[in-house]
Amino acid sequence: MKKLLILLTLIAGNCLYADCPDVLDHDIRLLDSLETLNLCQYEDKVILAVNVASRCGFTYQYESLQELYEKYEEKDFVILGFPSRDFLFQEYSDESAVKEFCNTEYGVTFPLFATSSVKGRKANSFFKALTEESGVKPGWNFHKYLISKNGKVTSFDTKVEPDSETLTKEISKLL
Repeated sequence: MKKLLILLTLIAGNCLYADCPDVLDHDIRLLDSLETLNLCQYEDKVILAVNVASRCGFTYQYESLQELYEKYEEKDFVILGFPSRDFLFQEYSDESAVKEFCNTEYGVTFPLFATSSVKGRKANSFFKALTEESGVKPGWNFHKYLISKNGKVTSFDTKVEPDSETLTKEISKLL
């Protein structure tokens, strides 16, 4: 009976995300947590995935990322943050410190995931897929990937500000 229940759970889970774009079908742990989410739960949203760092010259972008999230959250838009130490170790090694920094300094309410690599062989599976789909790997912290509801990925360099006309125009088109 227990095996049947496990099998039914697996089948139901696969059916639940049957139309999920491959680029999203990844299980990723939430920041400072044991909880893991499958990113297919965001399949009906426009997604901005960003590799973030707390001690970088571009950390100020958290403020406009949060404002962007609040502006479009009700319109099926989400920002997913991925802390990384890939670029000069500009992220805290302790996930609780990352979480506290983001909450107290910038009031971040969009989902943040476990600290992980976002480039090269050690990159988390989601960022490997983003790099493959877009043809562009992150060159620095705060690189942005915009993902349409059908899984099309567009890449934006670190220097493209979250509130820039370039990015907001693309988000508006996808919503």
